[in-house]
Formats: sequence, structure tokens, C-alpha cells
Amino acid sequence: MIETRQLTKRYGELTAVDGISFKLEPGRVLGFLGPNGAGKSTTMKMIAGFLAPTSGSATVCGHDVVDDALAAKRVVGYLPEGAPSYGEMTTRGFLDFVAEVRGLKGAHRTQRIDDVIERLHLNGVLEQPIETLSKGFKRRVGLAQAIVHDPAVLILDEPTDGLDPNQKHEVRALINAMAKDKTIVVSTHILEEVHAVCSRAIIIAQGKILADATPAELEARSRYHQAVSLTTANAAAAKEVLSRVADVAAIEIDPQDRRITAFPKPGKQIFGAISDLLKTQGIQVSELQLESGRMDEVFRTITQGEAKQVQA
Repeated sequence: MIETRQLTKRYGELTAVDGISFKLEPGRVLGFLGPNGAGKSTTMKMIAGFLAPTSGSATVCGHDVVDDALAAKRVVGYLPEGAPSYGEMTTRGFLDFVAEVRGLKGAHRTQRIDDVIERLHLNGVLEQPIETLSKGFKRRVGLAQAIVHDPAVLILDEPTDGLDPNQKHEVRALINAMAKDKTIVVSTHILEEVHAVCSRAIIIAQGKILADATPAELEARSRYHQAVSLTTANAAAAKEVLSRVADVAAIEIDPQDRRITAFPKPGKQIFGAISDLLKTQGIQVSELQLESGRMDEVFRTITQGEAKQVQA
């Protein structure tokens, strides 16, 4: 559904996107991650046909975004960064305008507008000028215009930015529901969103792809993968007990919340042994958790490592 080949964008001597190549199949949600200035939004703009690449190519549903631009844009729904719109228009007027531009007619047009209004809970702001809406509602209007024509491909740049926790949950549920028959690219800086909606994640920095894997595969790179964390009122006694487990390589105590983390030796499992020993030694714990890995740590390691290489 989406394929890029050595996609590159330069502004003078600045290379914003540097030879990015990937394929994305139907029914998949790709999380596009990276620090500010990494090239995420620029890449998405090129796939959406908003920017022309300096070199390389991108195709959407088999249509080249440069050579067959109109056909490519017809099958794409695009939510740009910041959800820009026409502020003087009402919500209903804006959605009607977008539906007209998209070529929707008659009863089908009415049905599609009604559907996105219902899905994104916009009934209460239909007659308000968009410029008077909150940031969260502006984001929802932006998402509504992106899906009003029921596109096969969605390009969503920070779709939950500015939303409260309930609204984020609703939008993520909507993305998951649509993912069954669409191809979706989501740019986000909210790492929890990767778990919530993405089946695959690409991390970029300095315009280059540094990692391309499932969320679980990325977490497996974390030093916390298969570590065991616990909370107890008697941290000193618990640490002494943990030190007796043969396959524990290291033990750390968080100086703020006193949470204890035991790290396994490579390839070892320690949860069962720790759980059994704590019980036999009578150490009461309020929480005992097997860590899958920490995405924020993996993200920092990958992106900061690239930054250090560039500086060197």
C-alpha cells in the first residue's frame, strides 16, 4: 500500500530526509518515531504529496506521489501537524467543503459527513467557527476531514496531540478499528501510543532510519527486558534476598520511589526464583512485576547514540 525507495529531501545543504526506504502492507499501523527535527513530518508530507522529494520515490496504492499525484492523493487521508484548517469556517461548513473537494455527492456525502461527526463526537461544535474551538476539538476536526472520504491510506501527524486522556483513548480506539482495512502511518512523540495502536515502529534521527521492528522487538532491546521490579516497605531486606538468586546480574533501587529492580544474566529468567524466595523469606511486597522492556530507554539509546556519532 505504501512503498518508499531512497526517499530524500534536501533544503540547500540541509538533508532533512536521507534515503528512507520501507514498505507497509494493508491492515498495518506504522508508528513513526523520532526526536524533534528527525524528519518525521517531512517524510509524511512527501508520502501525502504535500512536498516533492529531492530524490527517490514514494508510491501509495501503486500510484507514484509525483508522476501520478492526483490518483495517489485520492486514496490518502492526511492529518498534517497542527491540524490546519480554515478558522473562519464552522465545523460543519469545513467538513462539507472537504467532502465536496473530495468529490462526494448526494446521499453518500451526507452519510460520510454524519459518520465522521458521530465517530469524533463533533455534534456539540458543528456551528462554531473552528478558530473558537479548543486545541483538542481542532485536532478532532482535522482527523474528521482526513477520514471523511473513507481513504485506503491514512497519514496522521500527531493525531492525539492536545487531547485529554479520554479523547486520546477514543482516537486510539478509532485508529484500531480503522486499521482492519486501511494502511495507517502515525507520527507520534507519545511512546505509549506505540503500544496502543502500532503493529510496527520505525525510529528515525538525522533523517535516517535507525530501527524498524515491532514494539515488542524494540522493547526486547531494553536492559529492562525480563527484569523484575518490586515495591516493598523493607527495601534493604528485599535487596539482600534478591542477591541470593544465582541468575541475578545486578540490583538497583530507585532513589525516588525506592522501587527495586533486579536484572537477569543474559538469557536467564528470574521471576519465578525471585517470587518463590520472597515468599519463603517472608518479605511482603505490594507489587511484583516482570518487565517487558522500556520503550523510552530504547528510544534514548538509539537516537542519542546516532547524535553522538554525528557529533564525532
